[in-house]
Amino acid sequence: MDYDMLVIGSGPSGRRAAVQSAKLGKSVLVVDRGRRLGGVSVHTGTIPSKTLRETVLNLSGWRERGFYGRGYRVKQDISVHDLVERLHKTLDHEVEVLQHQFMRNTVKSARANVKFLGPNKVSLTSDTGDYSEVGFANALIAVGTRPHRPRDVPFDKTRVFDSDEMLELDRLPRTLTVIGAGVIGVEYATIFSALDVPVTLVEPRNSILDFVDREIVDDFIHQMRDRGMTIRLGSAVKEIRSKPDAAEVELTDGRTIRSEVVLYAAGRTGNVGSLGLDIVGIDADSRGRIKVDPQTFQTSVPNIYAAGDVIGFPSLASTSMEQGRVAACHAFGVPLPPSPETFPYGIYAVPEISTVGQSEEQVRESGAAYEVGVARFRETSRGHIMGVNAGFLKLLFSIETRRLLGAHIIGEGATELIHIGQAVINLGGTVDFFVNNTFNYPTLAEAYKIAGLDAWNRMGRG
Repeated sequence: MDYDMLVIGSGPSGRRAAVQSAKLGKSVLVVDRGRRLGGVSVHTGTIPSKTLRETVLNLSGWRERGFYGRGYRVKQDISVHDLVERLHKTLDHEVEVLQHQFMRNTVKSARANVKFLGPNKVSLTSDTGDYSEVGFANALIAVGTRPHRPRDVPFDKTRVFDSDEMLELDRLPRTLTVIGAGVIGVEYATIFSALDVPVTLVEPRNSILDFVDREIVDDFIHQMRDRGMTIRLGSAVKEIRSKPDAAEVELTDGRTIRSEVVLYAAGRTGNVGSLGLDIVGIDADSRGRIKVDPQTFQTSVPNIYAAGDVIGFPSLASTSMEQGRVAACHAFGVPLPPSPETFPYGIYAVPEISTVGQSEEQVRESGAAYEVGVARFRETSRGHIMGVNAGFLKLLFSIETRRLLGAHIIGEGATELIHIGQAVINLGGTVDFFVNNTFNYPTLAEAYKIAGLDAWNRMGRG
């Protein structure tokens, strides 16, 4: 059978492309090799790590420690069972919603391995060996990524784990070493730290999260160290050894870190190995990433698109969804307005970090005159009520146009609060919006008014 749109992968970009195509009246088949729909996002990535984070913060009483002290806990003995129970409920719900969405929009789905046979045909092979061929007018490659697993790292699911395998721990580790301080590394490191597990974070580079405003990152590192985490920047790993009683990480500077468990979280690789891309002439780089047109998401083969993590940065569920929608609309000739230049980036560590627009470093590089406004959450009434004793909002304004250039937040609710800054930037708003507008009181969002006033006091009326 032939389809108007073949979607390979059912994560955020694949799901959105499938539904968008169906809403345009097109026939759609989604093929995923996983046991259940949802892709990496639902089963090992976005949803599990965020659910784990929320469960840890609830059961540990982390949010209330500002009032009751660092020794405060809601549940004294937190087990892996406590964490996994909520995780499975959440995943079941996500899969049900997705299945219903496909059913409602008459999107067909199949479980199989896909291989291109040409620019308009693929083969499908099921786990049981059933073979079929399917034709398509357009295809979207949305296969996502998997953890990068170098051959010299002794992954064994006993002492040494990748980020997917961390969800299969049979008990909480007494000590943990995390290698790689990217988004996934810092999320898991801080989540386990919130459970009072002693954590060592190792990063070969001298800096972390280079796409985030430096002042936010400096505060983040300070908060991690303040609660007892050990951070080794500029420390490359020479060897990892899995021993019966512990894992050993030997660094190139001669130091050795011993811990019960090691999480290796240094990068991810696109799931493109079995697709037969060479048959249609699509190239992937050494990390399995596919190059696309950034406006249309077309690969080098015009009717085959790619979206989501498999095309690289920013590798966010939110941007992946939009990429899938844009690809589907372009495939069927539906014109779309240009997408806004800025989108929010959320890091679900403890504390949360979220950022939109230009960082102070980027504004400085542009040579534009600017002013900064800062509001610390502990200075807001809502922050005080919540017991928040850390975190802040930072706003960057152009002195010439008075427009908001960037908003950067670290602290409780950052990923929710960022959307106010996103709206103001994309609608061309100025510092006067924050000064003249009324915000609910008491709220953390009121920090926008405080930060706006902070900058306005130095900028004047303009």
